[in-house]
Amino acid sequence: MANFAIVGVAGYIAPRHLKAIADTGNRLVVAYDRFDSVGKLDSFFPDCEFFTEQEQFEAFIDRAKGTENKVDWLVVCTPNYTHAPYCRYGLKNGMDVICEKPAALHPYEIEEIMRIEEETGKHVYNILQLRLHDSIAALKRKVEEGPADKRYNIELTYITSRGKWYYASWKGDNHKSGGVATNIGVHFYDMLQWIFGPVKENVVHVSSFDRVAGRLELEKASVKYFLSINGDCLPPDAVQGEKRTYRTLNIDGDEFEFSKGFTELHTRSYEDILCGKGFRISESLGCIRIVEDIRNAVPAGLSGEYHPLALKPLARHPFGWDDVKY
Repeated sequence: MANFAIVGVAGYIAPRHLKAIADTGNRLVVAYDRFDSVGKLDSFFPDCEFFTEQEQFEAFIDRAKGTENKVDWLVVCTPNYTHAPYCRYGLKNGMDVICEKPAALHPYEIEEIMRIEEETGKHVYNILQLRLHDSIAALKRKVEEGPADKRYNIELTYITSRGKWYYASWKGDNHKSGGVATNIGVHFYDMLQWIFGPVKENVVHVSSFDRVAGRLELEKASVKYFLSINGDCLPPDAVQGEKRTYRTLNIDGDEFEFSKGFTELHTRSYEDILCGKGFRISESLGCIRIVEDIRNAVPAGLSGEYHPLALKPLARHPFGWDDVKY
């Protein structure tokens, strides 16, 4: 049984980590969040210590060294821009780290963490759960076993509707979330380059506060993508079905189904990590480079091959901010 600590326990993704810690037979000894809406702890670890001040949390970590409460693993579920600092903190304080995606906002942060791993002998593992999805793993095997010179034509669409709260939170601040491509798309970009090889060209057609559309030329695929948090971009069949999230991956004209089978992927991730087979932070470097290039790109506009939803009229920011790039 290993001892865990978690930062960001009040957030949306934390319950999946709490369940994974419990499912793998381990113990959560301390949790930290600036917000105190953490009643979810009662369902998993009601006896764990909880702090709303970082100084108190760090003091507990220090006091626990050399005792039965010594923390072996730090779990990071905080806002994106704090991931890299907490990873560094964990390594420098003798803990291995499990970090939600994205592991960092910038490639240089990943490289810095890798240097600290070498210095400390501890490791950071990133949650890249799509790689563990049965259908996606099968697709990777199919591509690897197929003709070496075959190239695939792919269309990725992901629309997950968000209300006005999103823009008032850290998620609506590109400096803190990394923007739409990073916040809702980084795991898709990781999946695509994991299966179809490294990026040869990265073209952005449309980039705004609520969407991004572009084309990725990978070693074995050409990918047209459209990602959005604006419900007005949902296709008619999704709206009629009262769906607020729409996800589809089309490969050479055929629909690739991977919408099911997500419920236990965090637990599977933990099982792999705890037996030394998890995805080290170095493996996230490729997708972090992709999303940073998208974030910093000057959009090319609607030229060449682009995703059909890129034609959707651009929206005004709900708070009146005009940061549209087109």
